[in-house]
Amino acid sequence: MSRPKIEVASYKGKRAPLWLKVLLALVLAGALSFSALLGAVLAGAHDQLLGDPRVMIVLGCQVREDGPSVLLRDRLDEALAYWEDHEDTLIVVSGGQGSNEPTTEARAMADYLEERGVEGDQILLEDRSHNTAQNLRYSRALLEEEGEDLSGGVIVVSNGFHLTRARMLAQRAGFDQVSTLAAPTSHLPSRLQMYIREPLALVKSFLLDR
Repeated sequence: MSRPKIEVASYKGKRAPLWLKVLLALVLAGALSFSALLGAVLAGAHDQLLGDPRVMIVLGCQVREDGPSVLLRDRLDEALAYWEDHEDTLIVVSGGQGSNEPTTEARAMADYLEERGVEGDQILLEDRSHNTAQNLRYSRALLEEEGEDLSGGVIVVSNGFHLTRARMLAQRAGFDQVSTLAAPTSHLPSRLQMYIREPLALVKSFLLDR
């Protein structure tokens, strides 16, 4: 005698609504894109010296009432360490004056370097720029006005997080051979903030800073 067949109804869970699937896909795509950009930022955060450059550009950062900010001092100290072994290097300090700054970044940077032994005639002040793209374009124009030989390339000095974007913008500004010096970022909150901000700034500069 055959037993009757027992049919078990298949379980059908609730399907996620389309809008949720789209949202999750966008979040995943955004996370992957940000991770790739952060990887590019981290990959560029190191010293890279090409040839024997004799011109150094120190990129500006905030100046406070008591002088250069921590990030800017990091950059200047890195520049000084290189200059001490290459005292024939011309230093361009690049940065204008923001609305909350007591003087131009270039002037504050030059004062800092001169107080530590760099002669004034070894420093050029580029004091009109207000962003990284302008730092490099205006520095290039200033060097050309001064008749400086750029065939050996230039060294760009900034905090490590900044160098991927700075290298790209230096090449767009017309510098053929770009070396970099990666200053440490000794202020931890700034380091965390900048590694979040910089991947987004890299996209902005890639699209708009031309």
